[in-house]
Amino acid sequence: MKSIISKLLLVSILITNAFDTQAQQRERISLNEGWKFFKYETMAEADNLKYDSRPLVEGFNDNKAADAKPTDAVRHSSKQRVLKPWIMPTGNAFIRQPERRYSRPEGSPGHDFPFVQKNFDDSGWKTVNLPHDWAIKGPFFSGENPEVGGGMGRLPSHGVAWYRKSFSLDESDSQKQIYLDIDGAMSYSMVWLNGHLVGGWPYGYSSYRLDLTPYIKRSGTNQLAIRLDNPPKSSRWYPGAGIYRNVWLVKTNSVHVSHWGTQIRTSNVSEKSADITLTVSIDDKLESSNQLTITNTLYRLDNKGRIESEPVSSFPKATAQSDDNKSNVWTSRLTLKNPKLWGPRPTQTPHRYAVITKVFEQGDLLDQYKTDFGIRDLKFDPDKGVIVNNEHIRLQGVNQHHDLGALGAAFNTRAAERQLQLLQEMGVNAIRIDHNPPAPELLSLTDRMGILVLNESFDSWYKKKTPLDFHLIFEDWHEQDLRALVRRDRNHPSVIMWYIGNEVGEQYTGQEGADIALRLKEIVKQEDPERPVTASMNWAKADFPFSAAMDLISLNYQGEGIRQRPEFEGTERIRTPPSYPVFREAHPDKVILSSETASAFSSRGIYLFPVTSESSAPVRDGLGGDSSTHHVSAYELHAVDFGSSADKVFKYMDKYPYVAGQFVWNGWDYLGEPTPYYSSRSSYSGMIDLAGFKKDRFYIYQSQWRPELPMVHILPHWNWSGREGKTTPVHIFTSGDEVELFINGKSQGREKKEQYEYRLRFDDVVYEPGEVKAVAYKDGKAWAKQVIETTGKAAGLKIISDRDVIDADGKDLAFITVEVTDKQGRTVPQATNEVTFSVNGNATIIATDNGDPTNFTPFPSVTRKAFSGKVLAIVKANKGEPGHFTVTATSAEGWSATSSIDTR
Repeated sequence: MKSIISKLLLVSILITNAFDTQAQQRERISLNEGWKFFKYETMAEADNLKYDSRPLVEGFNDNKAADAKPTDAVRHSSKQRVLKPWIMPTGNAFIRQPERRYSRPEGSPGHDFPFVQKNFDDSGWKTVNLPHDWAIKGPFFSGENPEVGGGMGRLPSHGVAWYRKSFSLDESDSQKQIYLDIDGAMSYSMVWLNGHLVGGWPYGYSSYRLDLTPYIKRSGTNQLAIRLDNPPKSSRWYPGAGIYRNVWLVKTNSVHVSHWGTQIRTSNVSEKSADITLTVSIDDKLESSNQLTITNTLYRLDNKGRIESEPVSSFPKATAQSDDNKSNVWTSRLTLKNPKLWGPRPTQTPHRYAVITKVFEQGDLLDQYKTDFGIRDLKFDPDKGVIVNNEHIRLQGVNQHHDLGALGAAFNTRAAERQLQLLQEMGVNAIRIDHNPPAPELLSLTDRMGILVLNESFDSWYKKKTPLDFHLIFEDWHEQDLRALVRRDRNHPSVIMWYIGNEVGEQYTGQEGADIALRLKEIVKQEDPERPVTASMNWAKADFPFSAAMDLISLNYQGEGIRQRPEFEGTERIRTPPSYPVFREAHPDKVILSSETASAFSSRGIYLFPVTSESSAPVRDGLGGDSSTHHVSAYELHAVDFGSSADKVFKYMDKYPYVAGQFVWNGWDYLGEPTPYYSSRSSYSGMIDLAGFKKDRFYIYQSQWRPELPMVHILPHWNWSGREGKTTPVHIFTSGDEVELFINGKSQGREKKEQYEYRLRFDDVVYEPGEVKAVAYKDGKAWAKQVIETTGKAAGLKIISDRDVIDADGKDLAFITVEVTDKQGRTVPQATNEVTFSVNGNATIIATDNGDPTNFTPFPSVTRKAFSGKVLAIVKANKGEPGHFTVTATSAEGWSATSSIDTR
């Protein structure tokens, strides 16, 4: 046994060493730690190093319908000197026509500004690590007409701020090209190195690269300074603030694989073979031509993304002449026998591969570059929808915004993984990214976890939804942003289509809007000719040229119909009858899907009476809503005015099986856009609340999306002191087809689901304390059972960690749930007791939450009230300190509970 282990270790070391040789040619070093941060107190105090002037904003109210018609841009002019001409050349690599690329003006604006100087004393600035969201710690704005309203989460995301960091190069870097890669900075980022303005990028969701080489100091200290300018009234949701994604220093030889310089395409895919086409782009910064040799070797990846020991195949070796100071492109092909295919869970396995590209000159290795990808066959059938590897996959999707709840926009892999895991538990097999490029690590997760992705670029084009949103830079940057997105993400097998816009105002402008869509589609097709391109349409009708411009039909809410109740007749709001059939008739050759459905509302654990007899209703006082508490009933029957309940959407999905599937608005609650109560901080529309606690709506989707899972779910809870003798409806979600309900052992009847029925309603139940039991049946046989009980008064705490062991890398997180319980250990569903968290050992509490959209306690607070019986703490293990720590929760009454976690 020892001999076998020794051999395995030796093989592991040899493999590791083989790939660590990449460090001699190419290094990618995290620059996340040890930045200095400063933010001006007000916008008025900020410096004048502005990217561009902006229109004056007066009288804007963000409390408007999410589907309000976008409006024309406000024309403005300014004589103020701006830095835009020095920033535009950053995007030249993504402008196809050379004559449209930008020339950098002479000079370096801001070179004499103190913050960019090496000798500036920043010791008084705050020290932060990236990813960093400066706004998430709050405090929240409250009251009427705040600086930042509910639409953007009532958090101080607006303002101008600076980040500074110094670094040095190694002696071996004397001839290297030095690049700075920024995965995301919100927003209007501009970068100085050693007092020189290098470049920047205005769109806060785009990843980009800067060439630091002309300004680098080969010996001594280099000083980076990054300015961000995040406008108010620039988003319909919480945008985050700061350098909220990873930052990297990349070192290469003069001849190297270009930034995002590989593209892998698969064709003729089956379990027996697959044709793989690889395109490699090489940048040559030398002043003379070179004879280069390029090898590309194919490896399998294990389920953690690590390269397996032996290559499975190799592309033909390429030898060619390189031209100086140009990008050179080579294409190679191979046929792989018996490929392991990538496919979505749960019915398929997401197998992955990697290509290792090596660039040689006269036998010397100049560069080594790894490209992860997957092999899968993807088809779109207008009668069925999406077909992956010859299996029809009905899209069971959700929409996801980019924030991570109490962590804000600062990306964390574990937090994002937790979101996806809970969605998969519900039955999700696809997500739509709203409404912007995601963090690159999110797509690595979807690749690994087998989740299909609709990858979206913009929420607006020329017409605006908020006064200072993307429309201000669309004309100048749409090509660069769109190419950067596709070029970065096109090798991810989880990405199955590209979205060029969401509910854009150009839907209303006839052929003019369609022409813009066609231009954007052409840009995408030039970067990736294989995947379909579309935009989400909440207004464009079946006969509009805008609809005809799309590769497939992507509807927001139109399929089920928008505002068809009599109260909306004669209003200026969008009103659309159920539209799947008319789009099917107009576009019989195109796939139809629903990129946004439902937009149903609820506050977890809050049940309001009376309960509507309708299966789908809007929210009004006395009809599922309470404007005094700003809560929405968790009976899960209510939706935004233009939306529908889950029940109604499922009916239309079943009625029209040619629809490829749906993407529910939305998976998790998110910061901002708190319709219907804009005095709140976060949305009501998730099936999972902001803290990660499941709402009742989670279970109606699970009952439909995981029919093989025996489950039954009862709502509401059964603690209704004061309702004795009153009608208290009980609703049941189940993957079975029949349920018998018992109250204190007495049968309330046995109900069977009819066609287009997705819950079983026992609306005449009269409340009496005690036990509620639901027994579900399927095909006449017992299938699942749930029992809930009236609990006693709160008397203790129960603590649960999502994991017992986490990594001591300063990034990994433990999510600690505390439930308020009675003496028998049962969760008290209406408990609001205050809980304080403490940690003993090598860890830090970084945030708490309870999922209440009306709660304005700052997220870093270690003390927070429970909401509907639950409260959450998020704990990070300290970097480089493996061992053990405990988290203790203590109530104001003196109850406590402790969880122990190991760190590795």
